[in-house]
Amino acid sequence: MDNLEALVTQRESKNIPEHIAIIMDGNGRWAQLQGKGRVAGHKAGVESVRAVVASARKSKVKALTLFAFSSENWQRPAKEVSVLMDLFMYVLTKEVKRLHKHNIRFQVVGDLSRFSDKLQKNIAKSELLTAKNTGLVLSIAANYGGRWDITQAAKKLASDVKQGIMSLADINETTLNEQTCLANLPTLDLLIRTGGDCRISNFLLWQAAYAELYFTDTLWPDFNEIQFEKAINCFDQRERRFGKTGEQARNEQVE
Repeated sequence: MDNLEALVTQRESKNIPEHIAIIMDGNGRWAQLQGKGRVAGHKAGVESVRAVVASARKSKVKALTLFAFSSENWQRPAKEVSVLMDLFMYVLTKEVKRLHKHNIRFQVVGDLSRFSDKLQKNIAKSELLTAKNTGLVLSIAANYGGRWDITQAAKKLASDVKQGIMSLADINETTLNEQTCLANLPTLDLLIRTGGDCRISNFLLWQAAYAELYFTDTLWPDFNEIQFEKAINCFDQRERRFGKTGEQARNEQVE
């Protein structure tokens, strides 16, 4: 059996990713294995969110981004979508107070225009409550898609060029990145997906360019602090070269 303390000791004083993102997959399959409806899996997944947020805060991770609802998830059964919206409201009204208590800054990224006015107001209220917090930044990606993120950033730049605020020559990777949803956060270091599938499903396409990818068969409701530490330990063992040779990368680490 894995021991949480032993896992933490293994990576003590080593590389901790500044920004971790997670595709929380497997709620429905977990529920089916329990002989329950898919809705039960989503509710159970809330406990895993709590565990991961707590672990990220203890490990001094600077930013944690969770994929809660993709732009494609609207195609799911109406009842399931309704439950997901209710869970979202619950998090905003209950959990955000706990986040605020622990100095966590909360934000929601994505196209919020499709959500109800009540939900949008609760999002704004929650973000305002935690806006001045200086600890972990918890971002919830809701009605989010990586292609949408890049498209809306391009539209903003095109609008600025049209208005004469900037020139076409000013458009580059840096200026486009500044218009993406997570521009205020450190570069994404580690992208985790639970549930066994090995794809990123239109999540953080721009941000994941040089992120380390970690796939696990563990279903999201079973993903706890031990599983989270395993992912961080795996990240710590990776050699990140960013296009350079392994020797160059290792020499830079020594310097």
